[in-house]
Amino acid sequence: MTSIRSILELEPLEASAPCRVDMGGTLDLSTFYLPLHHLDPCTFNAALDLRTRVTLQPFDKGRIRVSSLGFEDLVVESHQAPFRHPLGLMLAVAAYFQADGVHIDVRSESPPRSALGGSSVAAVALIWAFHKALAKSGVPLPDRSDIAVLAHAIEQSVAGVPCGMQDQLAAVFGGVNGWHWKADPSARPFERQLLVSPPDCELFSKHLLVAYCGIPHVSKDINGSWVRQFVEGRQRGTWHRILECGKKFVSAIAGKDYETAQSLMNQETDLRRQLTPEVLDDMGAALVDAARHNHCGARFTGAGGGGCLWALGRPAQIDRLRPVWTEILSHRESAGILETQVDFEGLL
Repeated sequence: MTSIRSILELEPLEASAPCRVDMGGTLDLSTFYLPLHHLDPCTFNAALDLRTRVTLQPFDKGRIRVSSLGFEDLVVESHQAPFRHPLGLMLAVAAYFQADGVHIDVRSESPPRSALGGSSVAAVALIWAFHKALAKSGVPLPDRSDIAVLAHAIEQSVAGVPCGMQDQLAAVFGGVNGWHWKADPSARPFERQLLVSPPDCELFSKHLLVAYCGIPHVSKDINGSWVRQFVEGRQRGTWHRILECGKKFVSAIAGKDYETAQSLMNQETDLRRQLTPEVLDDMGAALVDAARHNHCGARFTGAGGGGCLWALGRPAQIDRLRPVWTEILSHRESAGILETQVDFEGLL
């Protein structure tokens, strides 16, 4: 087979994928959806046009270089690439493809560690870029679902903690979706429910507002607390209520019942704050309070603890909320509204 490096010497290759806002996360971890499968656990996400782009270029034989905004460039020997490193997931993907003499350049339009699924999105885009390179030598491109499954498997193998798959799915498929989590070992663990048709995504975007709180999140700590609580048999009733909120939220979005969706969003946020108050800092709590005062729903993205929040409401309500959030965010350097809308294309 022609080496990836020799293919890249003829033409650098690029792939990109969108990040997401979400609700119901954690239930996409098998730790949760397997014992709760009889309750039909599901999660929600909407892909955003804040894309992560990965470019592959040739580099010195025997070495791999990884560049990413916000990190120092990393150059390592191909056969000794460390996976426990801020850029280790990129190196783990490269190792899967036995890449050598490759420069991986990652450029994200979302803030670093913003709880929008950035590292998972980068892994999806990188896997697709490698497959594009292999396709130049006649290797068929895989099914897109396989990209999400592989990206999740690699990430979980090096993360040291259980990982969900909803970030990878949003990156691959784009759009606004409900994901139903299954327990059949012979089939895919997820089933997609398209909630908003591609022509309606622009209109749905007017119901959203996304803010970056100016501080990075550390999802491992909060997710770890949730996992420990659950496996130890604590707070099971709360998780059942969180699951029901997610199911009803998906149904409400499918039916364009935004008032119900907003209420469920706020209920779910309150339940999570009961489990782990640190999911919101003072600024996050102020943003949530402001959203509710303006008749919107609000939730942290991912596992919270910094990063982003998003609001859901009627377009007129969102228009009223925007200047209020802008004023709150002005008190922290680097915080602000993210100008974004739904991305219905997914992996490119």
